[in-house]
Amino acid sequence: MSPDPRPETTIGPGVKIGPGAKVSATRNIGPGSKVGLVGLGLMGRPMGLNLLKAGFSLTVWNRTASRASSLVAVGAKLARSPQEVAASSDVFITIVSDPPALEGVLWGDFEDGQNAGALGALRPSSIYIDSSTVSPVLARKIAAACEGRNVAFLDAPVTGGTWGAEKGELVFMVGGDAQVIKDVEPVLSVLGKRWFHLGSNGAGQTIKLAMNLILALQVDALAEALALVTAAGLEGEKLVEVLQSSMARAGVLDVKAPLLLKGEYPPSFPLRLMHKDMGLALDLAKQLGVTLPAGAAAYSTYSAVKAAAKEDLDYAAVMKFWQR
Repeated sequence: MSPDPRPETTIGPGVKIGPGAKVSATRNIGPGSKVGLVGLGLMGRPMGLNLLKAGFSLTVWNRTASRASSLVAVGAKLARSPQEVAASSDVFITIVSDPPALEGVLWGDFEDGQNAGALGALRPSSIYIDSSTVSPVLARKIAAACEGRNVAFLDAPVTGGTWGAEKGELVFMVGGDAQVIKDVEPVLSVLGKRWFHLGSNGAGQTIKLAMNLILALQVDALAEALALVTAAGLEGEKLVEVLQSSMARAGVLDVKAPLLLKGEYPPSFPLRLMHKDMGLALDLAKQLGVTLPAGAAAYSTYSAVKAAAKEDLDYAAVMKFWQR
């Protein structure tokens, strides 16, 4: 059952739900179904473990094969290529770092020449879910390619961090067919606590970029405010204590404020990925003719910190801009 509190909707032939939504044939997905997962980073590995615990048959692939070892040890099959994963999957999931990585998985432009591309191997009537964060334009390009193969596609980026992935409490922002979302709920319910149908393909990516832009701005603003307070000789903890009891309180403070106060930035959401997402948001704004002055200024700050970083840090490391 969907965790969405709205009343259940009976979906029948010809019914449209959401902007541009289409209705597809019902698919029977559940424990025992074959799920393929490409991308075994901070998010992908715990997602894979949860799928295995729930009884799904899991086939995985990652460019660095050693990252699959913990999954293989508990029952996952390690494929030799993304297309091998796609060919064996009822539900195919990708969660990779950026648009070039996703294009490489789907269209096969790896330098070693061993990947012919997963798109051509997807089974007709299968479901493909991309949970990477990429551009809405790329999401719609993938949707068009899938439609030509009778494959259902959902762009479904996630939020919730590594802790959400580990607990199966991610939140999915989904663009695509309403019936397909319903069909794949047994998979989504293992990985997440909520999912939102936001419109046609590309809508999920648009909302994700907008949301991450807000998160980046919130942490940047907190870092600026802490710099101001500490320069005045006050403890940063005092600012955070007041914020938590005011209208300025934000959920991100619970997670990121301790990192900024300690000056420790283990990568739960790496700076390199937030920087990439901010760039995608600014590119989208340019395409739409929207000016984002605060976003552009924050992007410049994050860019400076990223350029100076010598290790993989969380995006809370934007605080280093004022600690230099």
